[in-house]
Amino acid sequence: MSAADTVTVPHLGSSTIGYALAAPYDASLPTLVLSNSFTTSVDLYRPQFADEELRRTANLLAIEPYGHGSTRAGYADYTYWDSAAAALGVLDALGIERAFVLGTSQGGWIAVRMALLAPDVVQGVLPLGTSMDFESPRSRELGCWDGISFCTPAIDALAEPVGDDWVIPVELVDAVLAEGFGPDVSAEERDFWHRTHQQNYTGDAGRRRLRTSSINLRDRDGLHGRLDEVRCPVLWLHGTADPVYSVANAQDEIGRFTRSPEAELRIVEGGQHFLSASHPEVVDAAAVEFIRRWAP
Repeated sequence: MSAADTVTVPHLGSSTIGYALAAPYDASLPTLVLSNSFTTSVDLYRPQFADEELRRTANLLAIEPYGHGSTRAGYADYTYWDSAAAALGVLDALGIERAFVLGTSQGGWIAVRMALLAPDVVQGVLPLGTSMDFESPRSRELGCWDGISFCTPAIDALAEPVGDDWVIPVELVDAVLAEGFGPDVSAEERDFWHRTHQQNYTGDAGRRRLRTSSINLRDRDGLHGRLDEVRCPVLWLHGTADPVYSVANAQDEIGRFTRSPEAELRIVEGGQHFLSASHPEVVDAAAVEFIRRWAP
């Protein structure tokens, strides 16, 4: 399913953004943007693209953030705010006036940033296995991972230029898979993501994208002071087996969307961090229900 298309947007001195549509765009349907997790690509949403009911409900448009997949920035550096702005630029370039946004992990805070930047565009957000905080002591006290300890060794190891033959180490890919899919990653899934990562992160440019993505994850700003400015509905799904961000954190943060017409948290028993992959039936059914409820 790798990104079938790219589109140029003016953000960051002109950027090429990787995206994939599940089917030719149908203006009679609402649109659901899907924003992928750390170091993955549009391929994270293969289960959603295969769901006939979800495809009948909405145009499925997966967009890769800066540092991921086929997306390339015109400038040398970028943040999650830039990825949110670029995703809005993709909607504009494709002539899509309004959309719902679903995001996994970092995709969740990109989705909320899109809602903050363009409240007249974003009709609703569906965060999955995410957090609205920075990597704070509060977050760890509520049972979330230590993202600083996870990211810093990779950031340090990726500090020096490399040759054209460099590819992302499989050990780093396996670390991401363990956090995202849990301990029982199938051999087929592991091989797929090894290949995909090693296609997307090669040479010195790939090293730099990977390092910047790791810095963005570790050093991001939190959204707690802005969540009361989100004016669209929010449906947050969170798995009980998520090793990265805790249910307790999600329970606290859903209450911070005080001006949303509705902000609901649904707990998914046994759900992993990459919830759209571990429990696609639950996620897809919830997305269909949410879109049908809130689409005009």
